Amino acid sequence: MKSTEQTDQLLRCLMHIIGRASMPPENVYELIGSGKKQIAAFNLCDGTLSQSDVAKKAGIDRGNFSRTSARWVENGILFWVGVGNDAKLLHIYPISQTATKKAKKKK
Repeated sequence: MKSTEQTDQLLRCLMHIIGRASMPPENVYELIGSGKKQIAAFNLCDGTLSQSDVAKKAGIDRGNFSRTSARWVENGILFWVGVGNDAKLLHIYPISQTATKKAKKKK
């Protein structure tokens, strides 16, 4: 493994740890929404896919996902990594089904 790959992985781990400490999974779930496609799209935002790739894989209209991802970025649960055509989406951490069930029970 190259040094830059290892550094990238360590930074992602740090991002996930800080994200969990600052925002519990139930709060992230509330910001994502309860739709299965939204949860799938959010989890696909692992820093390896472009916005259009995420929308395509999750089966969401690109325009709708563009607005959704902008809202997630605004709320601090999703970030842009890179610039221009190389920009990718990175979530603070993937949301699990356990968090979605806990959030539904609270409502």
